[in-house]
Amino acid sequence: MKNLLRMVGLAAFMALLPAANAADASGTWKGAFDFQGSSVPLTFHFTIANGAVTGTVEGLPTTPAEVHEGKVDGATVSFWVNTDYQGQTYKLVFKGTVSTAGDQIAFTFGTDDGSWSAQMTASKSAETAPAGPDISGTWKGSFDFQGSSVPLTFHLTSAAGVVTGTVEGLPTTPAEIHEGKLDSDTVTFWVNTDYQGQTYKLVYKGKISAGQIVFNFETDDGSWGAELTATKGT
Repeated sequence: MKNLLRMVGLAAFMALLPAANAADASGTWKGAFDFQGSSVPLTFHFTIANGAVTGTVEGLPTTPAEVHEGKVDGATVSFWVNTDYQGQTYKLVFKGTVSTAGDQIAFTFGTDDGSWSAQMTASKSAETAPAGPDISGTWKGSFDFQGSSVPLTFHLTSAAGVVTGTVEGLPTTPAEIHEGKLDSDTVTFWVNTDYQGQTYKLVYKGKISAGQIVFNFETDDGSWGAELTATKGT
């Protein structure tokens, strides 16, 4: 029985090791990589929670670029971002190793098809990510559509200036938030939704005040738009 208890205790301890040994990559990191003979500076804003990495990368053609599927495993940080270059969208996959001292991350990154890659070392900076109020939570409001009131529910999570979540109540529901950003008292993002057999990109811009967000949103071609006030709820 004693041996069995020791084994159970050891197994529990080993299960905790990855989390205990995970590198702290939270914060701002700066570095540069070579692109066709020119030095391109990048700034990484990371937030780490329960092994997940969220944040943004600044300095790419699409900037800031939102971090997707970010993970930290021991000293390894991995994620991907989308960026546009010469009219095309590319998925860039990043893999970084945090130094023992915790003050540098050595990145290898490139397109997901392997056609281009680069390396760089980012050093920890004292800067912090641009941020605003914490809008994490559930927000509810409604807008007028052809004389009918349409209720929407926003499930938002904000961290390090990045907003993720969903919008419920559109024809496609829940609609995933894309490229969500929080800058001072303004939140922006877009979602895709279908209506009468067509897919539309709806672009949202919200002004934040105490307990409410006033949203103006429209199709990306500007052919239709609406306004609603969402209040924080449960």
